[in-house]
Amino acid sequence: MDLLSRTFHALADPTRRAILARLALGEASVGELAGPFEMSLPGVSKHLKVLERAGLVTRGREAQFRPARIAPKALMSVDAWIESYRSLWNQRLDRLEGYLQEIQAGAAPTSRDTGGNDSGE
Repeated sequence: MDLLSRTFHALADPTRRAILARLALGEASVGELAGPFEMSLPGVSKHLKVLERAGLVTRGREAQFRPARIAPKALMSVDAWIESYRSLWNQRLDRLEGYLQEIQAGAAPTSRDTGGNDSGE
């Protein structure tokens, strides 16, 4: 699996997104990360491993303490991928808007069109 796929896989889980949101505030231990969740420490560790494989989190080692830290550079590839599509869709929507404006300008109803007679007479 390529890095972008691993990153999207990691971000697909709401628990992992919540962990990342917490780590955006600063480093934390597994126990600190487990606090808001009804989850075991090994369960949180598994989520951290998924985030680590995606490059979104790094883990340090300070004696027995292994703090997790967010690695924001990993999100740059996601941002670049999304930006390419954002640009594409903005261009398409701009063209659609121009087309709709042309239609509206050319299709202004005349007094004949508002007569209510559908027979074409």
